[in-house]
Amino acid sequence: MTMVRTPPPLPVRDKAAARALSPMLNRLAEERATGVLVREHGTLHLAEGRVVHAESPLAPGLDVLLTAHGTLATAAWQRAAAAAEGPLRAAELLLESGLLPAGALELCHLDALYDAGYFALAPSSTPGRFHYDGAPRTGTLPSVPVVALERETLRRRLQLHRLWPEPAADTAPLIRADPLLRDTGPAPSAPARPARRTPVAPRQRAVLDRVDGTRTAADIARELGRQAFHTLVDVRRLAAAGHLRPLAPVVSVPPAPLPTAPEQARNLPPPLPPVTDPDIALLKRLRDALEAL
Repeated sequence: MTMVRTPPPLPVRDKAAARALSPMLNRLAEERATGVLVREHGTLHLAEGRVVHAESPLAPGLDVLLTAHGTLATAAWQRAAAAAEGPLRAAELLLESGLLPAGALELCHLDALYDAGYFALAPSSTPGRFHYDGAPRTGTLPSVPVVALERETLRRRLQLHRLWPEPAADTAPLIRADPLLRDTGPAPSAPARPARRTPVAPRQRAVLDRVDGTRTAADIARELGRQAFHTLVDVRRLAAAGHLRPLAPVVSVPPAPLPTAPEQARNLPPPLPPVTDPDIALLKRLRDALEAL
């Protein structure tokens, strides 16, 4: 009797790993690494595999969130930042000196971490780089697990997509939508806009008042002292309601190159044919005869 062996099951890829926003970040979390992960749109600081701080040029920093609405005086933050190494240590100095309540600092710290982490985990065109740091962090500010940061980032992406599925307004300069042109129809790649504009809420009015054709959503968030993601929510709602739109990028057309010598020769008109008219030849002979007299 012939024995038939059942082949071993094929390896199944971990579905959680397939959904990971940054496989490198997940590997660093598994090995409990300490250091700094630098990505295209932001930086994540890790301590024993947990995220303790995040920075992004697209999100206001901890200093902006603390000083914008009177939680902390700007001069106090500047003194702490000058005496400390990095924003985390500056915040801890303020906490130790009694200038900041612990609850307010922890809340702003987590807001800034999730806000900058959202942009740091955005799709990038360049690979990330991790710099190991052997000194573990022993600060008092809370940290978050990598899986929690990724889960919140995915939730925010889905929320923005449901509000308005066109991401160009997140990074491009914003302009007011022209009410005279809104009925002519949007660009083919943009979602359809409503025929009539909805009223603007006071929170969104503060954003719309700063739309001038040069400011981006990140610029407006810094001026208002708000989290960048919350500003993106307002921007996409305003875009969906037809109040603003992203400024189209200016495409510069390079000048045509000057033709080379062979090309110039090819472009010259053809030479005139030799003169064979008998009348002209007769005139030439008469001219030569008169010159000989």
